[in-house]
Amino acid sequence: MRGLRLLSDHRPAAGERWIYSAGFNVGPALTDTGRIDVELADLARLSAAGARVALLSHQGSAKDGSAVHLDHVAGYLGGRLGRPVRYLPENATARARDWAAELHDGEIALFGNTRLHPGDEAADPGLARALAGLGDRVAVGGFSKAHRRHASNTGLLDHLPGYAADSLVAEARALDPWATGPGRGHAVAVLGGVKPEKTLIGLTGLTRTHRLVIPGGVVLNTLLAAAGHPVGRSELGSAPERCARAARAVLDRTGGEGIHLPRVLVVAGPDGVTRRIRVEDGVPDDCAVVDFVIEPWALDLVRGAERVLIAGTPGLYAQGNRHAAAAVLAARAGREATTLLLGGDTVAELPWTGPRSTGGGSALQYLVEGTCAVFEALKDNRRRGAGHHAH
Repeated sequence: MRGLRLLSDHRPAAGERWIYSAGFNVGPALTDTGRIDVELADLARLSAAGARVALLSHQGSAKDGSAVHLDHVAGYLGGRLGRPVRYLPENATARARDWAAELHDGEIALFGNTRLHPGDEAADPGLARALAGLGDRVAVGGFSKAHRRHASNTGLLDHLPGYAADSLVAEARALDPWATGPGRGHAVAVLGGVKPEKTLIGLTGLTRTHRLVIPGGVVLNTLLAAAGHPVGRSELGSAPERCARAARAVLDRTGGEGIHLPRVLVVAGPDGVTRRIRVEDGVPDDCAVVDFVIEPWALDLVRGAERVLIAGTPGLYAQGNRHAAAAVLAARAGREATTLLLGGDTVAELPWTGPRSTGGGSALQYLVEGTCAVFEALKDNRRRGAGHHAH
């Protein structure tokens, strides 16, 4: 972590005003609290020293209306930390800044969901400036969002001295062996889910470093469409044109070598009933791909690989479409120590007790590029340190 200010190197003092940029991103059911739990030690240390902590986090997205208030997170945090954590539902208003100014020594308060602002994901500089008014220094945690250039993430670092939280550093360091491990002849990657980075970063990068990439989810649908196969109503994600260009470029570069394109798909019609079809027959207009059958030769490579990355569930696992995922996990039975799951949804859905990272896109970016957007922003923040002063 060269070039970063580390929170672990700073001795917090009573009265210091901190913004802690976390990446909790968990809904009211609190089905998987891993992204909260990794921040507990840092928060406890700041609070025990008497620092005043304004917590910021996101959940859901303003784009699709899935963002909700975070009072459920405040309650969970309070229970785990053994002290009250207030929930203050605003974050970029004058009232929110007044609330932050009134925090007592050692108090932690969780402010409103940053994703309730459309400007967060758009990296709106005005929103970043307003959020920076909640404190004098910013500790950046939430490795799962380390690849995001958002107002509440990298944007804060334009205004305040920034420190890498221990959780951020620990998760990146845990990935180092996977980034520097065996190369193309020994590694297999499974890509799934719906997020564009699985194609833009994962497919583009891992096809250069892994012997085999097994695409599923939106990655598979995009590749099938790019190869000229009808995909019916199959999900193509939130950036279909960008992903289509990337998929075509990968196919042009590789000729399809090192990419598993199945011969048999599992599709569902409007009534939800599933059936198997041959890829060459095309997905009917009223159907969508929900799973697929992995070819025996590909499973042999999964079974014998020195390392396997699973970044996203290959089928719609939570809806009961588990054929591809079950086949991969069965092929890695007894090889759990050299199999890594990436991403909060993947970790939550799949029955897995081996190595895992709550980062999905961030872990992919780190493995492919050796860095993430927030690390570069923290390095730049430190380089510009002479111009940063705590209020």
